[in-house]
Amino acid sequence: MKQPLVYPYYGQKTVCNEQPIAFPPQHQDRKPGLESLMNPRPISENPELRGSGKLKGKVALITGGDSGIGKAAAIAFAKEGADVAIAYLNEVSDAEVTQRRIEELGQRCLRIEGDLRFKQNCTAAVEHTVATFGKLDILVNNHGINFPQKSILDISEEQLYLTFQTNILSYFFLTQAALPHMKRGASIINTASITAYRGNVELIDYSSTKGAVVSFTRALALSLADSGIRVNSVSPGPTWTPLIPSSFSAEEVSIFGTDTPLKRAAQPYELAGAYLYLAGPESSFVTGACIHVNGGDMITS
Repeated sequence: MKQPLVYPYYGQKTVCNEQPIAFPPQHQDRKPGLESLMNPRPISENPELRGSGKLKGKVALITGGDSGIGKAAAIAFAKEGADVAIAYLNEVSDAEVTQRRIEELGQRCLRIEGDLRFKQNCTAAVEHTVATFGKLDILVNNHGINFPQKSILDISEEQLYLTFQTNILSYFFLTQAALPHMKRGASIINTASITAYRGNVELIDYSSTKGAVVSFTRALALSLADSGIRVNSVSPGPTWTPLIPSSFSAEEVSIFGTDTPLKRAAQPYELAGAYLYLAGPESSFVTGACIHVNGGDMITS
């Protein structure tokens, strides 16, 4: 009989779903945060997952692929036979760990460092991927940032521009750069958020950008339907990624995710399957959709 996966809980092992899962109080001053500083480290890979060649010969570009959900998706894609480019801001140490794991799985990995707020960097990321691997089959727009504020009156003009440039304008720029290289059967996957549907009292600007991601996905799916390029999104609930300790106080981190029906946050690998499904052949009749992976919150989409 297989043993269930377990999660660290204040230094003890607690089987998921038995009781609320929280994390030791912690905070990082640097955004978007480093996975190497988190306690416990996020679980990026399900060791029981065995690839079957679903993405054999495919090339994927995953933004925010150094850590968190992007890292988990990159590893899952590699297990299924894809070569992967991971784009990230400046988290070199995390990106090197991800690259090593992808190469251990027998696939090629390209690391691309740069600030994707700017169109020229988005274009460069795509061009570097194509120049290295010869093509681009899957684009995962996944990177994002947030800055909790108690009131809309506390959101500065600088923060507003930074959040929108990072979370939605860059998705436009990356897609514009990628489309000339994508052929029928290609897939674009955008990371939305439960906040797009439920809102968040302290994440007004972030929630707004994620709502824009949902609408962007639906409109782009219609626009590209005739070309045979599918566009979908994944809407995560609370997930244990570097963005959490770098965004919230140590006290908030200690109860992060325990308000979900499953009484815990997700580990990144629990999101990877949704991206893998949308990237692979099983979802060939799915476009304009959003997969909710949120621990049981009932969302009307």
